[in-house]
Amino acid sequence: MRDIMGMMGKVKEMQAKMEKMQAEIADIRAEGKAGGGLVTVTVNGKSQMLAIKIDPSLFKEDDVEILEDLIVAANKDAQEKAEALAAEKTRELTAGLPIPPGFKLPF
Repeated sequence: MRDIMGMMGKVKEMQAKMEKMQAEIADIRAEGKAGGGLVTVTVNGKSQMLAIKIDPSLFKEDDVEILEDLIVAANKDAQEKAEALAAEKTRELTAGLPIPPGFKLPF
Protein backbone atom coordinates (compact mmCIF):
# COMPACT_ATOMS: atom_id res chain seq x y z
CA MET A 1 0.00 0.00 0.00
CA ARG A 2 2.89 2.29 0.76
CA ASP A 3 4.26 1.80 -2.76
CA ILE A 4 0.96 2.86 -4.28
CA MET A 5 0.92 6.06 -2.22
CA GLY A 6 4.50 6.78 -3.25
CA MET A 7 3.66 6.13 -6.88
CA MET A 8 0.61 8.43 -6.69
CA GLY A 9 2.82 11.17 -5.24
CA LYS A 10 5.24 10.73 -8.13
CA VAL A 11 2.40 10.87 -10.64
CA LYS A 12 1.15 14.16 -9.15
CA GLU A 13 4.68 15.52 -9.15
CA MET A 14 5.13 14.52 -12.80
CA GLN A 15 1.77 16.08 -13.68
CA ALA A 16 2.84 19.38 -12.11
CA LYS A 17 6.13 19.24 -14.00
CA MET A 18 4.29 18.52 -17.27
CA GLU A 19 1.98 21.50 -16.75
CA LYS A 20 4.96 23.74 -16.06
CA MET A 21 6.76 22.37 -19.13
CA GLN A 22 3.69 22.99 -21.33
CA ALA A 23 3.65 26.62 -20.19
CA GLU A 24 7.38 26.92 -20.89
CA ILE A 25 6.93 25.39 -24.35
CA ALA A 26 4.13 27.84 -25.13
CA ASP A 27 6.55 30.66 -24.22
CA ILE A 28 9.27 29.41 -26.61
CA ARG A 29 10.00 31.82 -29.43
CA ALA A 30 11.77 30.61 -32.57
CA GLU A 31 12.73 32.70 -35.57
CA GLY A 32 12.92 31.25 -39.07
CA LYS A 33 14.50 32.96 -42.04
CA ALA A 34 14.29 32.51 -45.79
CA GLY A 35 15.83 34.20 -48.79
CA GLY A 36 19.00 35.09 -46.91
CA GLY A 37 17.04 36.92 -44.22
CA LEU A 38 14.69 38.78 -46.56
CA VAL A 39 11.72 37.09 -44.83
CA THR A 40 11.69 36.36 -41.09
CA VAL A 41 8.91 34.54 -39.24
CA THR A 42 8.56 34.18 -35.46
CA VAL A 43 6.55 31.28 -34.00
CA ASN A 44 5.86 30.08 -30.48
CA GLY A 45 6.36 26.57 -29.11
CA LYS A 46 2.91 25.58 -30.32
CA SER A 47 3.87 26.48 -33.91
CA GLN A 48 1.61 29.52 -34.00
CA MET A 49 2.98 32.33 -36.17
CA LEU A 50 3.43 35.43 -34.03
CA ALA A 51 5.19 37.84 -36.37
CA ILE A 52 6.50 38.23 -39.87
CA LYS A 53 9.08 40.69 -41.21
CA ILE A 54 9.53 41.24 -44.94
CA ASP A 55 12.38 43.23 -46.45
CA PRO A 56 10.88 46.13 -48.45
CA SER A 57 12.98 45.18 -51.48
CA LEU A 58 10.60 42.25 -52.07
CA PHE A 59 7.56 44.47 -52.67
CA LYS A 60 7.48 44.32 -56.44
CA GLU A 61 4.48 43.04 -58.38
CA ASP A 62 6.45 40.49 -60.36
CA ASP A 63 7.98 39.02 -57.16
CA VAL A 64 4.71 38.05 -55.42
CA GLU A 65 5.18 34.29 -55.99
CA ILE A 66 8.75 34.44 -54.68
CA LEU A 67 7.57 36.33 -51.60
CA GLU A 68 4.83 33.78 -50.94
CA ASP A 69 7.34 30.91 -51.21
CA LEU A 70 9.77 32.68 -48.88
CA ILE A 71 7.05 33.21 -46.26
CA VAL A 72 6.18 29.52 -46.33
CA ALA A 73 9.88 28.56 -46.09
CA ALA A 74 10.55 30.94 -43.19
CA ASN A 75 7.48 29.65 -41.34
CA LYS A 76 8.62 26.04 -41.81
CA ASP A 77 12.11 26.92 -40.57
CA ALA A 78 10.71 28.60 -37.45
CA GLN A 79 8.34 25.71 -36.70
CA GLU A 80 11.15 23.16 -36.96
CA LYS A 81 13.26 25.20 -34.54
CA ALA A 82 10.35 25.53 -32.08
CA GLU A 83 9.68 21.78 -32.25
CA ALA A 84 13.35 21.04 -31.58
CA LEU A 85 13.34 23.33 -28.53
CA ALA A 86 10.12 21.72 -27.24
CA ALA A 87 11.59 18.23 -27.75
CA GLU A 88 14.68 19.21 -25.78
CA LYS A 89 12.56 20.47 -22.87
CA THR A 90 10.58 17.22 -22.97
CA ARG A 91 13.79 15.14 -22.91
CA GLU A 92 15.01 17.11 -19.89
CA LEU A 93 11.76 16.45 -18.01
CA THR A 94 11.47 12.77 -18.90
CA ALA A 95 15.15 11.87 -18.43
CA GLY A 96 15.36 8.47 -16.79
CA LEU A 97 11.75 7.50 -17.49
CA PRO A 98 11.18 4.35 -19.55
CA ILE A 99 9.45 6.10 -22.47
CA PRO A 100 9.74 4.41 -25.88
CA PRO A 101 11.70 6.31 -28.56
CA GLY A 102 9.49 8.51 -30.71
CA PHE A 103 6.67 8.53 -28.17
CA LYS A 104 5.03 11.95 -28.13
CA LEU A 105 3.51 13.18 -24.91
CA PRO A 106 0.04 14.72 -25.23
CA PHE A 107 0.38 18.50 -25.52
